[in-house]
Amino acid sequence: MQPRRSDILIGPDELADAMESARSGGRQVRLLDIRWTPARPDRRPDYLAGHIPTAVYVDLDAQLANVGDPRDGRHPLPLPERLQADARAWGIDDGDLVVVYDDHGNLFSARAWWLLRHAGFDGVRMLDGGLQAWSGSGRPLEAGEVRVAPGSVSLAFGRMAVVSMDEAAEAARAGVLLDARAGERYRGESEPIDPRAGHIPGALSTPTSENLDERGRFRDAKELRRRFEAVGASSGESVVTYCGSGVTAAHNVAALLLAGYQPALYPGSWSQWSRHPDRPVAVGDAPGVLPVE
Repeated sequence: MQPRRSDILIGPDELADAMESARSGGRQVRLLDIRWTPARPDRRPDYLAGHIPTAVYVDLDAQLANVGDPRDGRHPLPLPERLQADARAWGIDDGDLVVVYDDHGNLFSARAWWLLRHAGFDGVRMLDGGLQAWSGSGRPLEAGEVRVAPGSVSLAFGRMAVVSMDEAAEAARAGVLLDARAGERYRGESEPIDPRAGHIPGALSTPTSENLDERGRFRDAKELRRRFEAVGASSGESVVTYCGSGVTAAHNVAALLLAGYQPALYPGSWSQWSRHPDRPVAVGDAPGVLPVE
């Protein structure tokens, strides 16, 4: 069943209402500040300078990814037990409403949204429009570190569809594989991070930034459906999506769900594929064709 927008996103007004209800004894709200960029991965100074009241800071590199063999990619999925320990440190209990945000239209906080959903926690939402939407609604920020009592949430991976490198290759050959990186990286004109430039042969270019409108909020379901159909993905069709390291592709997963698709994430993404010299690479606007092995 296609999820409703409110199953994935929450607006600043709805968040403020939920926070007020929590103060009156209602469902508890846990806020996670996941500001991050590849150029500035440590955004704790920005968090300390000002964040949504009660939010705790989450380190994407240290807490939303695992450190392992570089051939597995730059941001492999964290171990389930590690994510559970961190989620409890963030104060999360079963039944809470967890709201994640960043200051880039949820391009990066989508990773936390996806991971918690994958781990069986359905009560997680992205703040539509991110930190700018909260501040733009006239609501205040608070400075300093937030300390919370440990939570008791129980997590177990397996709720969201995940594919391996070989399964991503099969999607490129016989299904739909979407590349969520910026167009210049897809075309191979620029590659600032990973060892080879280009894209997986057969992949279609769907830059994550195009999921958002001019306010930095997710487009509506019909607009998103038209966007994906325009590149050749039929409505309701299963698709696989990847990006540079499996982070912003989670944003594509959310957009695809809103549009009525059944998406799967390739976590290793280009950062894994490009580190395997036996895997072919395509450049330019054309998807190319992945040879049958």
